Amino acid sequence: MDRLVVDVPDFPEPGIVFKDVTPLLADHDGLTAVVEALADAGRDAEGRTVVDKVVGMEARGFILAAPVALALGAGFVPVRKAGKLPRATHAVSYSLEYGEATLELHRDALSAGERVLLVDDVLATGGTVRATRELIERCGAEPAAVSVLLELGALGGRELAGDLPVHSLAVI
Repeated sequence: MDRLVVDVPDFPEPGIVFKDVTPLLADHDGLTAVVEALADAGRDAEGRTVVDKVVGMEARGFILAAPVALALGAGFVPVRKAGKLPRATHAVSYSLEYGEATLELHRDALSAGERVLLVDDVLATGGTVRATRELIERCGAEPAAVSVLLELGALGGRELAGDLPVHSLAVI
């Protein structure tokens, strides 16, 4: 996987090292392996699916979460940046490593009691995970686990996941 994730220094701002996963997405074998590994967080020890929905965070989380949902036989739900969803939403603002953001989820996207797997490309400071968890809970659904491609361990984002299990394919 290391050869398929490219570091891009000073993007989107000076001092940030962006992890470009597009070469991984372009590699069929790499993408297949990653989707299956991310989906494992939504299965029990016997391999049975234990989630009803998979939530992907904008934007690269969409790319990974949709095929994970298919692999699990679950529905996919996007969590979007503010102003991108056309109907009534829940909204949560949060801090990220280089600014502030607001995420939204359609109010009717999840049903009470549904178990939800959160999928994203990178776990950094944890703000996106915490905000997404809050959105899921506002719908009455139950966050079950977080599954990410990369975890930037030095930034401590895992702590903001609270008691949610975090499944990282690589910690850097």
